[in-house]
Amino acid sequence: MKHLPGESIIYFGDTARVPYGSKSPLTIQKFSQQIARFLQNQGVKLIVVACNTASSVALDQVKESSSVPVIDVIEPGARAALRESVSRRIGIIGTTATVSAGKYETILKTLETNVSVFSQACPLFVPLVEEGWIESPVTEQIAKIYLNSLMQNKIDSLILGCTHYPIIKDTIKKIVDGNVRIIDSAIETAVEVRKTLESHHLLNDAKTDPKHLFYVSDFPQKFEEIARRLLGQPLMNVHRIALDDHI
Repeated sequence: MKHLPGESIIYFGDTARVPYGSKSPLTIQKFSQQIARFLQNQGVKLIVVACNTASSVALDQVKESSSVPVIDVIEPGARAALRESVSRRIGIIGTTATVSAGKYETILKTLETNVSVFSQACPLFVPLVEEGWIESPVTEQIAKIYLNSLMQNKIDSLILGCTHYPIIKDTIKKIVDGNVRIIDSAIETAVEVRKTLESHHLLNDAKTDPKHLFYVSDFPQKFEEIARRLLGQPLMNVHRIALDDHI
């Protein structure tokens, strides 16, 4: 919204079937393709797979079934980590599925062969964020346990490999060495979206106000609460839909 203020956004949050991070690759691929079809049926011109788990496991399937450009959140984050890292010792935290897929490590080592990558699954972070335990002592204690091995490996950059994790970034900063650079791929992804829209001559240069639509598969009230915490403002146009009725 900040980097592309002229673009209308159609967002789908699969609140009925999260978390994805503990599901099998085949299930994640099926769900991701369903969502991509729904978004295309709404007439979108570009899709952002704004989930590290889906980007890790289902990106190829989404691209194959989409007739519009598809952007993931992993490669922009990996490039940003390489720009920031001096020692070339990069840590990654993510869901179990994201870490198991090894997509970050593959991309990092493709971009630069002499990089050392250390990954840690943090499956409790998403439910803690969803429950609003942002600054809880419980969250801090769990973060210390998760991050201990990464600190022992003397990383100098840490990729937040899940879109929930930036919400507890302050807690993570308390635990890691002060010199560790925290990489949030959100800004990098927005920059990538702009470049892609420009290269495909799809950037909206009209002066009309954008219209944002938000769809969820269950319990809009909970989604609105989390989104308000993220964006600092209430959301309008939130609708609950059943995917099976729209694809």
